[in-house]
Amino acid sequence: MLKSHKDWPEPIIRVQSLSEGCKDSIPDRYIKPPTDRPIVDTSSYDDINIPIIDLGGLNGDDLDVHASILKQISDACRDWGFFQIVNHGVSPDLMDKARETWRQFFHLPMEAKQQYANSPTTYEGYGSRLGVEKGAILDWSDYYFLHYLPVSVKDCNKWPASPQSCREVFDEYGKELVKLSGRLMKALSLNLGLEEKILQNAFGGEEIGACMRVNFYPKCPRPELTLGLSSHSDPGGMTMLLPDDQVAGLQVRKFDNWITVNPARHGFIVNIGDQIQVLSNATYKSVEHRVIVNSDQERLSLAFFYNPRSDIPIEPLKQLITPERPALYPAMTFDEYRLFIRMRGPCGKSQVESMKSSK
Repeated sequence: MLKSHKDWPEPIIRVQSLSEGCKDSIPDRYIKPPTDRPIVDTSSYDDINIPIIDLGGLNGDDLDVHASILKQISDACRDWGFFQIVNHGVSPDLMDKARETWRQFFHLPMEAKQQYANSPTTYEGYGSRLGVEKGAILDWSDYYFLHYLPVSVKDCNKWPASPQSCREVFDEYGKELVKLSGRLMKALSLNLGLEEKILQNAFGGEEIGACMRVNFYPKCPRPELTLGLSSHSDPGGMTMLLPDDQVAGLQVRKFDNWITVNPARHGFIVNIGDQIQVLSNATYKSVEHRVIVNSDQERLSLAFFYNPRSDIPIEPLKQLITPERPALYPAMTFDEYRLFIRMRGPCGKSQVESMKSSK
């Protein structure tokens, strides 16, 4: 039985502080093994990008446009596990405000941020590492993690009080992303040949979970030796990423290569998480991704995680199980799976693959 840790195994060092003190080297704790280091020259894949889908007609009256958008989403989920969406209904002003507010937080004095320092019990608050393995190689990033839903775990006192608008902005941002995620869940369900509410109901209906991690990647003098976030697939249901509007950094694994995503202006990057892979019996697949850093500019992104209710068993939907394609995964609650992930930290796709039934 896995048990959560109450404390980090070693003293926490803020990467932002390291960045300000490092001139031409980085500590050994951040140097990745050669096989995990980013390839600096990705010019051969510059013309490849994840699909960009215009959601403008998704709720319109034109049935042909509606069907076309559904097909684009279906193809992206099956072929990539990632896609970008534009004309999604979330105000560009709100997106800019959310990103800028959090950038202001990370530029507050260290003592102002330290009062929100997190622990591995819930990860909620200001953090600088994922996983609790002593002596692990660390990622070049700081973050702020907070809960949004269910209301029972939403504690606004754990959200930053400064900048002054932070709590108000995040609350509005969360409402909009929950609505947008619900629209996409209907599309994913229809594309599996199911009624539009089936996937949402498997998540717990209206009683879903939602949380956000704001990622801050400081400048790094040796970006070729480290990663901002190690390769992983997202453990939850579906992720909505608001990327930095100036600096690319997200890489998606495709064709056994790493493709750097070129973000669309005022778009969200959407990716399938492990829980939807399980529910779809691997029709949709969560895909490995990672983040590279650079020496010239810091980078900030907001990852909003739309998750199943934490205490209900997640297993392949019975409508998708056939004699030819039996259930690939045993039932496991998201709470159990999330604890499994938190102990180990980012580990490629090994987490969800290790769940596969042996029968």
